[in-house]
Amino acid sequence: MGTVSQRGSSSPRELARVRDRLSFIYLERCAVHRDDNAITATDTDGITHIPAATIGTLLLGPGTRVTHQAMSVLGECGAGVAWVGEHGVRYYAGGRALTRSSALAEAQATAWANRRTRLEVARAMYRLRFPGEDTAGRTRQELLSMEGRRLKECYRRESARTGVPWRRREYNQGDFSSGDAPNQGVTAAAQCMYGIAHAVVTALGCSPALGFVHSGHERSFVLDIADLYKTDVAIPAAFDAAADSTEDVATRTRRALRDRVNKTKLLDRCVRDIQNLLHHNEVPDANHTHDRVTLQTDGDHHIEGGRNYAEEPIW
Repeated sequence: MGTVSQRGSSSPRELARVRDRLSFIYLERCAVHRDDNAITATDTDGITHIPAATIGTLLLGPGTRVTHQAMSVLGECGAGVAWVGEHGVRYYAGGRALTRSSALAEAQATAWANRRTRLEVARAMYRLRFPGEDTAGRTRQELLSMEGRRLKECYRRESARTGVPWRRREYNQGDFSSGDAPNQGVTAAAQCMYGIAHAVVTALGCSPALGFVHSGHERSFVLDIADLYKTDVAIPAAFDAAADSTEDVATRTRRALRDRVNKTKLLDRCVRDIQNLLHHNEVPDANHTHDRVTLQTDGDHHIEGGRNYAEEPIW
């Protein structure tokens, strides 16, 4: 097994793109260690090896223990790590970003800081939710009303498709099992979608807190992005799981959602949507193999960092 001192950090060129990774892996009641470039999950069934560079985000549930070296290799590979509650329905903490560039974060902050452009991005998000509908000129209240009607129609449609009875959306934060099978599935699917969205948002270097529809929460932008795919990815997976059985709905929802995420190439779509929403489609330099840090001048130019500019002007 390699050690931290024997291994250098991965270069930007060596890091796998988030769109090429598995969406998420959920672990519970196991010990997570490192074995060279992989992590291992050890439980009563034995040892499972998972290549770290293939992980979008690792969800650590109850009863998990993780070593320092396991976190080291996950950090080197840019994998997101989130500590979650049982069934993955509570979020406690998260890890680092995949990217080393601040370009997309700066584009997000620029769009968010202006009230006009913030509303423009919000309208663009609703256009993704309502293909073919014109959201130009809509107020936020009108957009929220459209969203509410869309969700109600989605629940009715999925209930009819799967034959699963649906009354209304119910979620008791303190008692997951109090909901019926479809509500448990919808809750589990939503939390997994938040984990996926959080992994992509942070991997791209964006701020999870700077939302355009949601506001006031550390994961406002994560909620914005996850909601884009609620009706065509998350809710159908939940109803499929509830239709199979009323037992262990959360686990089967995660499996159904993972299959649907892979089938629809959601990570690729999510990356593309975020870049388009923020009007930033950065093409990476094929020769760029090292981190690049610049300094800003008074004229808003960027010059190379790591130099002493005491005796020369920097404009």
